[in-house]
Amino acid sequence: MIVIAENLNVRNKAYMEAVKNQDKKTIESLSKTLADKGADIINVQCSLDGIGDEETLPLVADIVQEAAKLPLCLDSRNTEALKKTLTVCKEPPLINYLSQDEENTDEILSLVSRFKASLIIRALKGTVPTTLEAKLLILEDLIEKANAADIPNERLFADPSVVHIGGGIGQEHLLNTHECIIALNEMVDPPINTIAWISNISTGMPKGVKSRINSAFLCYLSGAGLDAAMVDVNDAEIMKTVYLIRSFRDEIVFSSADIL
Repeated sequence: MIVIAENLNVRNKAYMEAVKNQDKKTIESLSKTLADKGADIINVQCSLDGIGDEETLPLVADIVQEAAKLPLCLDSRNTEALKKTLTVCKEPPLINYLSQDEENTDEILSLVSRFKASLIIRALKGTVPTTLEAKLLILEDLIEKANAADIPNERLFADPSVVHIGGGIGQEHLLNTHECIIALNEMVDPPINTIAWISNISTGMPKGVKSRINSAFLCYLSGAGLDAAMVDVNDAEIMKTVYLIRSFRDEIVFSSADIL
């Protein structure tokens, strides 16, 4: 299982203050911590709407990759920002994300293809679809568009879109997410990667239960064949869960000392 650190996002006040002030030392320190905690890839987000990303994303991405010595996941739909940042990446990054909402789909696909990057395709069109069928239809369309742009399935990560368990029909959404991962693994050929932003499930939940919910949900999706997870790598419980999943999959050699 691939672990993508979600931590450098707009909800992280210390990080966003460092981005605003171009505080290189703080960004370096945060990045090194994420690497030490077990991240395989670091997601870099500088805004929610992409405004200003063309200035901040290249700068921050370069600092993060130099400090952490890890590949990046670029969290922006701002094509000018992506173009500038892709030129400074030392290895092809993962682009987060493309949905059916984007008006610049062709531009994003062209950049991903040109720089041999990987791409998250997200089951989203206005709102998160409520049925398995709707999720699969969106993802099928995005796969076709990516393939037409010369982006093979091996560089695609399909995201069924996770919603929080406490709202509306959240539990039904979560069941559909699980079934979507199974369907993608069974139906798509050549095989495609699957990914989920795990902590979205616990949005709005009391702080004391977030880790437990996130860890259980990660196990649930891993049983469906999840390939990559966006998680809080500073959460010791979630990282122990990752360790056990990797052990059960025979991806690492288990030792009880590693989870004490």
